[in-house]
Amino acid sequence: MTDKTGDLHDDRKDYTMAELSRDSLHIDPLEMFGAWMNDARNANIIDATAMTLATVGNNGAPSARIVLLKQFTADGFYWYTHYKSRKGNELATNNAAALVFYWRELERQVRIEGKVTKASSTESDEYFHKRPVGSRFSAAASPQSQVIENQQWLTQRTQKLQAEYDENTLQRPEDWGGYKLQPDVYEFWQGRPSRQHDRFRFTRTENEWAIDRLAP
Repeated sequence: MTDKTGDLHDDRKDYTMAELSRDSLHIDPLEMFGAWMNDARNANIIDATAMTLATVGNNGAPSARIVLLKQFTADGFYWYTHYKSRKGNELATNNAAALVFYWRELERQVRIEGKVTKASSTESDEYFHKRPVGSRFSAAASPQSQVIENQQWLTQRTQKLQAEYDENTLQRPEDWGGYKLQPDVYEFWQGRPSRQHDRFRFTRTENEWAIDRLAP
């Protein structure tokens, strides 16, 4: 019989895999993130690069979705999408955004907040042409986040492009490309038993990162 009460308290679990101390932190949170991302990828976690991207519309309401991280450098955290999608429109109005990574198998979470800018045309072109051919045509055909009649409409639009171009002549659409978030705040969370989780926040200051332990 299906439980329709919504009571999920029996799903609670304890976190026992590891701990996070101030002494074990990297001074640079980007290096810390890189180490944790390597751990997640080495653990063969499915979609280890998946992250929740939260943006805010001009009505003040937040929206969130899962996207894939494609690169992280001192310049920022990169992902690629349609500039006229919902997230693109919201970032054009308010470029503050937040990212969340959750690696359940490692009992870890990373939160990142900052300002978003577009990647350069060169960066977007390079990434677009590295994508599988089918993904390139789909990106060019899809008016992301817009209402469409049905799946057949999108399939026919894609086929029309494939009839006009091949993989060497299809160019990146001007309204499709990269974004990068430059972090102002990182938070690293490590699950611990009895809800005694470890949380450390890195906040950007003028010349360094200020580090604080937060109550779980």
